Amino acid sequence: MPKNNSTRFVSRLTRDTLALILAGGRGSRLKQLTSWRAKPAVPFGGKFRIIDFPLSNCVNSGIRRVGVLTQYKAHSLIRHIQQGWGFMRGALGEFVELLPASQRTEQGWYTGTADAVYQNIDILRNHGPEYVLILAGDHIYKMDYGDMLAEHVAQNADMTIGCIEVPLDQARAFGVMSVDLNHRIIAFDEKPANPTPLPGHDDVALASMGIYIFNAGFLYEQLIKDADNPKSSHDFGHDIIPSLIEQYKVVAFPYKDVQGNDPGYWRDVGTIDAFWSANLELIGVTPELNLYDEDWPIWTHQAQLPPAKFVFDDDDRRGMAVDSMVSGGCIISGSTVRHSVLFSNVEVHSFSLIEDSVVLPDVSVGRHCRLKNVVIDKGCIVPEGTVIGEDPELDAQRFEVSPNGVVLVTPEMLGQNYRYVR
Repeated sequence: MPKNNSTRFVSRLTRDTLALILAGGRGSRLKQLTSWRAKPAVPFGGKFRIIDFPLSNCVNSGIRRVGVLTQYKAHSLIRHIQQGWGFMRGALGEFVELLPASQRTEQGWYTGTADAVYQNIDILRNHGPEYVLILAGDHIYKMDYGDMLAEHVAQNADMTIGCIEVPLDQARAFGVMSVDLNHRIIAFDEKPANPTPLPGHDDVALASMGIYIFNAGFLYEQLIKDADNPKSSHDFGHDIIPSLIEQYKVVAFPYKDVQGNDPGYWRDVGTIDAFWSANLELIGVTPELNLYDEDWPIWTHQAQLPPAKFVFDDDDRRGMAVDSMVSGGCIISGSTVRHSVLFSNVEVHSFSLIEDSVVLPDVSVGRHCRLKNVVIDKGCIVPEGTVIGEDPELDAQRFEVSPNGVVLVTPEMLGQNYRYVR
């Protein structure tokens, strides 16, 4: 089929597509940050949650039929979607539908990514899409899925996989593929111990982004076949994809960033260090991820909060924030915030200093505190005089310290019981 990227052609493809976002993962590498929430529900970027990025990509791409597959500690994720994503028009066939593990086909929880989709196969058939777009719910990026759909159809592919070049030493965490000159995948290895580098590039590998497009009927066939295989772990990367590449046409689609970055901005914020770094990157003068982009907005639940407030202007007691992002409802009272991200409803009391830190919603920082290189979880009440980030050995006795020295602080570590949904 000839390539056709006209607006009308792509809009027909997106209209005929159902997206499934796999949002049931725990994200154990985020340590205690996911003790009470699934990874896609973790706050990010001052006012969003991670799940908002793939959801916004779907809406901005014109894909308005979306299922969100949940499992691990999903309450805050479910509530966030109900509050923030109820604007879809059911009368027009639009929806964001929650699909918890409900044992529709199996007497158990989702055992793998393919099993999660298989257990909802009757729902997929009922919606009758031509194409099924499967997404990971835990990555930060901006992508127009319409371009990938158009290429999938132009290539007459059975399956298309979004891919990105990653450093070879990081490729062990991904599915690594080899392709021919026409981008057809000729080898695929899930999380290999020794990743295969790109030809001519010994320091990078071609990695799966966890973004898949299937022709719907083909997907159903492969899911049923996999479900009947007792030796399968029922995972797309480990089982489905390797079983397809010899007999069917499986194509790689190089990731394209809607903001024009080269390479495109894409972050797996799956560790404390990566989460801290990705949040602080947003503070830059021209960050790779532009949250102020009106052409590709990130949608979320918008709490009705008063503006941020900075009070006191004495030499020793000045409320100020420099090179920082400060969200609605925050009060900086006679303290200094430098190169930090403060989420909604953070209170910083007098004579305190916060530097290079990520402070999640509903945190109260007492007087005379010094916080540096920390991630403070939602709802923490930091006692007066607390010092974190200056003595690694002392921090390690009370808190979680990452390999790069970022300190994670949760209410439980402070002896507190945060009673609200996280």
